[in-house]
Amino acid sequence: MPFVANFPFFCILITMAGGIVTAMLNGRWAYRINTVIMTVTLVLNGALLLFMINNPQHITFMMGHFPAPWGNEIRFGPLEALMATVFSFVTLSALVCGKTEIFEDVKPNNVHYFYVMINLLLSSLFALIYTNDLFTAYVFVEINTISACAIVMAKESGKTLAATLRYLIMSLIGSGLFLLSVVIVYGITGNLLMIPVHDAIAGVFAAGKYQVPLTVAIGLICVSMAIKSALFPFHTWLSHAHGSATTASSAILSGLVLKGYIILLIKIIVRVVGIDIVVQLKALNILFVFAVLAMIIGSVDAIRENHIKRMIAFSSVAQMGYIYIGISLGNTAGLVAACFHIIVHALTKPMLFSAAGGLSSACHHKKQFDDLKGAAYKNPLAAFAFCIGSFSMIGIPFFAGFAAKYYLSMAAMGAGFEMWVTLFALAVSTVLNAVYYIKALTVIFSKDADVQYTRHKNSVSYVIGMLMFIVTNILLGLFYKPVAEIIVKGIELL
Repeated sequence: MPFVANFPFFCILITMAGGIVTAMLNGRWAYRINTVIMTVTLVLNGALLLFMINNPQHITFMMGHFPAPWGNEIRFGPLEALMATVFSFVTLSALVCGKTEIFEDVKPNNVHYFYVMINLLLSSLFALIYTNDLFTAYVFVEINTISACAIVMAKESGKTLAATLRYLIMSLIGSGLFLLSVVIVYGITGNLLMIPVHDAIAGVFAAGKYQVPLTVAIGLICVSMAIKSALFPFHTWLSHAHGSATTASSAILSGLVLKGYIILLIKIIVRVVGIDIVVQLKALNILFVFAVLAMIIGSVDAIRENHIKRMIAFSSVAQMGYIYIGISLGNTAGLVAACFHIIVHALTKPMLFSAAGGLSSACHHKKQFDDLKGAAYKNPLAAFAFCIGSFSMIGIPFFAGFAAKYYLSMAAMGAGFEMWVTLFALAVSTVLNAVYYIKALTVIFSKDADVQYTRHKNSVSYVIGMLMFIVTNILLGLFYKPVAEIIVKGIELL
């Protein structure tokens, strides 16, 4: 086994240990140590990704001394390495970009606790990406929930506490349903490791046994992950959490936390149950309906919103629809499109939230569109990033969002009735995306001739983080084919 096979375990262990270490430091040192940890995980995951590109394979890493079906395992290939690398990069960029606002919004005595939760959050995301064990996935789903709620309410205002309570209630419902599904699957198969569960389910399904409990378990898994990833109609908590939290929290929550659950769902559909069985049991039909409605209704809600961060949050609801519609098509091309859109959204939405935070800071921390008039002239860097993110989400050619929509359109071809519904929903959602993003751009670039606009001075960390986002988004928009090829190989080896 190559030495890089240890890197996923190292990343999970380092971030968990980071949560312990940062709890004993002050805010400044917690930030520095956290930045080092995020950089190390980015290097480790990046090295693993390079190895997987040159040596496409899946590797199973046994935890401890107990083999399957009793032990715990990590299993990974090109797709997992790619997702973990993207998650590491986004977390590092969002925290560097949002450093100033974190220290302004979070009480000085609590800043180090914020970074404790960030480390635990990233550790749980790595575990969801790499784990090969269903119960371990449940444990880290709960860690993810607690740490995500903590970074939302770190600002400690009345609004953030109320938003966190909404988030916690919805998320715990999803966690409970997922645990129930794991119990049912264990009762049917007698296993928790994903590959033995897959073999047992294949045998049970071929024998025509346990059809009803198996269908119920798959349905519960789909609904639980839909709740936790804010798919319509389970999205009502999302805009409140984003609108109230500090910018770095919003960026990580939208860009990464929601995606961790979707990656887990994809692994369960492909590796645990088998996509053919899921399609035969019609388990994806309800996700298809919810996805189409999310694409339309999320965009309509974004048009009606006059708060810039909540508008971006409602846009995320629509983008969840894009991802889930790819999954619900029930074919490999759809899964590739969904995974590619996960990466596009993970890189673009944190940039949009960070840009919105910069525009708001230039306008005395106001977030209503009426108060953001001319913000682009006060903070040109944030305005430029907001333009790039908007063009990508709309789907303008040469931006990453266009490639994501292209792959989704191609995946829908030949899908019968679903093809026409998908293409129609894509067309309508794209027009609606253009409406609310152009509305926002019009406001921030509006200029009164008799008003003197004072240039806002960005911190060095904000400039560095924003440039990281901008460069990566431009590169993804221009060179998307190599990324798609990695995803295709990863799905084949999943």
